[in-house]
Amino acid sequence: MENQEPERFYDWVLWSLRQEEKKEKQMSGEALDINDDGLVTGIHSSPNVNEILNEQQMTAIKESTLKNSKRMIWVTFQKEGIHKYPGADTDPKYATGDWDDVSFLGYPHRHMFHFRVSIEVFHDDREIEFIQFSRWLQRLFSEDVVQLDYKSCEMIADEIVLEIRTKYGTNRDVTIEVSEDNENGCIVNYPRS
Repeated sequence: MENQEPERFYDWVLWSLRQEEKKEKQMSGEALDINDDGLVTGIHSSPNVNEILNEQQMTAIKESTLKNSKRMIWVTFQKEGIHKYPGADTDPKYATGDWDDVSFLGYPHRHMFHFRVSIEVFHDDREIEFIQFSRWLQRLFSEDVVQLDYKSCEMIADEIVLEIRTKYGTNRDVTIEVSEDNENGCIVNYPRS
């Protein structure tokens, strides 16, 4: 019934408009082949304008997202160490003799220090290789470049970043986490300069 031409004028006008809309939708994925004389020689598939626009939009979104992304790699490792907090055994702020007494920190004690070091990279194909970066960081301790001594987690992070800046420059964001026994620690962000 919908394809049959109605008899009443107003019904025919609406029917005619619907028929035109159908033709436009059907033709949106086709193009005419026209020869030099202006005669139609055939019809072939052509992309729908909306499909082309959607594809272009998706390409633009992808390029923008990747271009504006900030890439960081991270490595973790751990190092056994002995340290102390000089003065914690005598400073009344720490040696309270009450529930919050931490005077034991004033004596050398063992920790397993856990590290997570993140560094900015500028492309997605191993600009800084994870394993090499981790091994290099661990060598800083074995070669006594970085020492735990009586340092806080924050002080240890500061020493590590100075070595990273020396090797990789100052144009990269770096984040360093250092914790004692993976329980308490610090996170220090070092923005590029």
